[in-house]
Amino acid sequence: MLDLSHYLILGSALFAIGVIGIVLNRKNMIVLLMAIELMLLAVNMNFVAFSYAMGDAAGQIFVFFILTVAAAESAIGLAILVVLFRNMNTVDMDKLDNLKG
Repeated sequence: MLDLSHYLILGSALFAIGVIGIVLNRKNMIVLLMAIELMLLAVNMNFVAFSYAMGDAAGQIFVFFILTVAAAESAIGLAILVVLFRNMNTVDMDKLDNLKG
């Protein structure tokens, strides 16, 4: 039977993979967005695990709000990425230097 520690270990491993994805790949915007989403999903899994272990549904309800914000963030980020790709023909972060203020 899986207990709370198994879920927390899996959540921390997913979060670590997301952090490594951000640190190692700072050039591709798509990979950065996927790494951020992986980190958000790892946190959500920890919320659900703690909520289930404590017998309280508040953590699971909070996850729905986080998923809504994460979906909106992904949609807006991908829309910006599509516009940048159409204008500059690249998603390389080093070549997007004209966005500096």
